[in-house]
Amino acid sequence: MDIQIVLYDAFDPLDVVAPFEVLAAGAEVVGGEFGVELVAADGPGPVVSGTRGLTLTATAPLDPTRPGYVVVPGVSGSLEAIPTLLARFAETKAAPLLREALDNSAVTVATQCGGSLALAMAGLIPGRHAVTHALGLDVLGATGVHAVPARVVDDGDLISAGGVSSGLDLGLYVLEREFGPRVAHAVEKLFEYERRGTVWRATGREPLAV
Repeated sequence: MDIQIVLYDAFDPLDVVAPFEVLAAGAEVVGGEFGVELVAADGPGPVVSGTRGLTLTATAPLDPTRPGYVVVPGVSGSLEAIPTLLARFAETKAAPLLREALDNSAVTVATQCGGSLALAMAGLIPGRHAVTHALGLDVLGATGVHAVPARVVDDGDLISAGGVSSGLDLGLYVLEREFGPRVAHAVEKLFEYERRGTVWRATGREPLAV
C-alpha cells in the first residue's frame, strides 16, 4: 500500500503536512509497511502553496494505478479567492488522473478540507457523501454531493475530512481503518493529540429527526 499526497498550485500547506506527518509516523509504528510520498500531476519538482509562497517538493508523479490512498488537499488564500482557486482544479492535469483513481477499485481517494470541493466542482464525486470546511458545506451540497457535517466521512473508497486541523484526524482514521485502533492510538500518544468527533459511515440505523 502506498499513500500519495497530491500537490497542486495554491494548495494549503497544513492540509498536506498534517496527514503526511501522521501517516509517516504510522509507517514507522507498523515497521515501514507502506510509503508516504508527495506527488504532483506534472511529476517531481517544487509546487507553490497558497500561503505566502511556501513551496513543497513533489518527489514523484501522481499515479492513479498504484494501490493504496491518494490524498487531495484544499487550497489556501483569501475567502474571496478560494472558490476561484478550487474551481481551477478542474483545469489541472490532476483532475483526469483523480477521475482514474476514483474508478480504480484498488485506490481510496481521501480529501482534506477543500479537497472534496475541488473534486466536486470538477464533477468527480456527484452523489457521494463527503464533508469539507464548515464554510463550504452549502457549496458542496450544491454540486450534487451529499454534504455531511462530520469531522471525517467514510464513503467507502472516498474518505473526506473537514476544516484544516482535521488532517490529523484523517491520517489517524486511515491508520485505524488499515491497521486497527492500537496503531492509531500509538500515533495519537506520540503526537499528544486526541481525535474529535465520530466518523460518519452509511451504516446502522437511521436517526430520528431532531
